[in-house]
Amino acid sequence: MRPKKAGLDKKWISFGTLVLGAGTIYKLGFLKDAFYVPMQDFMGLSHTQIGAAMSVAGLISTFGFLASIYLTDRVSKKIMIPLALLGICLCGLWLSTFPSYTSFLLIYCLLAVCADMLYWPTMLKTVRLLGTREEQGRMFGIMEAGRGLVDTLVAFCALGIFSALGSTAEGLRAAILFYAAVPGVIGVVMYFLLEPDAKQDKTAQSESVSKNQQAWQGAVQALKNKNIWLVSCNIFLVYSVYCGITYFIPFLNEAYALPAALVGVYGIINQYGLKMVGGPIGGLISDKVLHSPTKYLRVGFLATGVVLAAFAYLPHEALGIWAGIVISLVISACVYSMRAVFFAPMDEVNVPREITGSAMSMASFVGYLPGAFMYAVYGSILDSHAGIAGYQIVFTVMAVFALLGILLSTYIVKRIHPITK
Repeated sequence: MRPKKAGLDKKWISFGTLVLGAGTIYKLGFLKDAFYVPMQDFMGLSHTQIGAAMSVAGLISTFGFLASIYLTDRVSKKIMIPLALLGICLCGLWLSTFPSYTSFLLIYCLLAVCADMLYWPTMLKTVRLLGTREEQGRMFGIMEAGRGLVDTLVAFCALGIFSALGSTAEGLRAAILFYAAVPGVIGVVMYFLLEPDAKQDKTAQSESVSKNQQAWQGAVQALKNKNIWLVSCNIFLVYSVYCGITYFIPFLNEAYALPAALVGVYGIINQYGLKMVGGPIGGLISDKVLHSPTKYLRVGFLATGVVLAAFAYLPHEALGIWAGIVISLVISACVYSMRAVFFAPMDEVNVPREITGSAMSMASFVGYLPGAFMYAVYGSILDSHAGIAGYQIVFTVMAVFALLGILLSTYIVKRIHPITK
């Protein structure tokens, strides 16, 4: 019993450290979330320069997900994850020197490579392989909740450091160094915790060739696997709805004149609180009640679509502000719970575990693609349709994505029914 318990302890320690990494690896790339004005004041950056850096990094991330379809199963997680975290650390050290804008752009490109090409798909692969088929919903749900908690704590610590040093340039530098140090330490710890990927090579002489062949074969196999495409498209639909919840704050301001004092509170609950609550709830219902992440996604799409459609055309002028806040938070909670488990169906559709890295990379590329254009689509709708009418169209479009999600989830459930029966 002792070896089994030791293995179980190591599994959860490894999982916990992965969560720590997932909660910190994007902090430097999204430094603007907490330090937008200090970046302008002390690094001499304009709105356009910060926006351009984010756009270029997003483009690199897109191509990074494509490259990771090959890399994630080619390079062992014992190398890939520590390398990504230590790479983030080094980029943070460079960023703390307040470099020129050209160097700033290069740093943001490198941050995207480390986070999205090296870390994220490999982390998803590792989480899947750490859990059994029956644990997938919980593993991904707890991971999302833990990531939200770590994200919040690390951000507040960095803000505390910045404030303690008088909100000066040196305070910003210290906060950046803190953001760099945390993933660096986690990367070193992960190197000793993670086991190397299992080798399938027959001889040492052919090791390099066979690894390349296996990686390419895995990538091709993933691209040809219909079930991976189906799961990826389902993630795409969830993320398309997720992009729309960003506009709840301006909507509440437009429809209910949301007081400025409530904007910050609402934002914290919507961005962090619901992530921490929705993740475990979605995972537990998926595993313990419905015994199927895909069935849970179908239920989530149904609830989200119905409430969105109703919310769009409610008589908002007759409702109180708290009604609008509560309904919008219910929608967000549903979406966050779906987002927490949308990678979990990979086991349910019997994706071979040896191509997990390629499958997760492909799903990340397809699934997160709405982030590259849906904000622009929703924004253009709001710009071209003044007042509540624009938001009604946006919420209707989100409801249509939810409807498509119901149909696709139903098809996937029917496709895997012989497996899950």
